[in-house]
Amino acid sequence: MIIAIDGPAASGKGTLARRLAAHYRLPHLDTGLLYRAVGAALIEAGLPLDDSAAAVGAAESIDLSRLDAAALSRHDVGEAASRVAAIPAVRAALLDRQRSFGHGGPGAVLDGRDIGTVVFPNADAKLFVTATVAERARRRTAEMASRGLHADYATILADLERRDARDSNRASAPLRIAEDAILLDTTNLDADAAFLRALDLTDAALRL
Repeated sequence: MIIAIDGPAASGKGTLARRLAAHYRLPHLDTGLLYRAVGAALIEAGLPLDDSAAAVGAAESIDLSRLDAAALSRHDVGEAASRVAAIPAVRAALLDRQRSFGHGGPGAVLDGRDIGTVVFPNADAKLFVTATVAERARRRTAEMASRGLHADYATILADLERRDARDSNRASAPLRIAEDAILLDTTNLDADAAFLRALDLTDAALRL
C-alpha cells in the first residue's frame, strides 16, 4: 500500500505523513530529506550547488537509514535542497531509491513534491497538502522560534515564495497536483484537525 503526500514547503505534509504512517503501521520516508542531504553534502564540501556531478555523487551515497532530520533542518540546507532538486540527474539518481523504499515491505507513506506525479503515479491514495504562503510562513516562523532560532517572518515569507516558484517551474518533475490527488488545504486547520481530515480522505481513497 503506497500513500503519496505532496505539497509545498511548510504546508504540514511531513507531519501528516508521519501520523498517517503511524496509523497505518507503514514505514515513512520524507523524500525532502534526501535532497537536503545532497545540499548539505555540497555545502560541507565547499562545492557550488550547481555542480551536477558532485550532487549526483552525493545522491548515490546517501544512507537512508541515517538521515538526521534535525541536522538537516537548517535554513541554508533547505535553500540548497531546493536548488539541487532542480538538477534532473539528481532526481534520476534518487528516483529508484524512493521506489525501492516503497516496495521494500508492506508499503509506505512518502511525502515530497513529486510522489504522486512521478515516483508513485499509481499510488493507492494521493493527497496534495497546501496552505496559503502567508500561513506557511507564519508556521515556519513559529516553529523556528520554538526551537530558539532567529526567525524573521518577512525573510521566511520571501524564501517560501522563491522556493514555490523554483519548485513549480523547474523542468524536471515540477511541483503540481496529480490529476487524481485529493486537495487538502490546511490554512484554517490546526494539526489535529488536519490529521483527522487527512485520515478521512485517505480512508475514502483506499476504499475505492
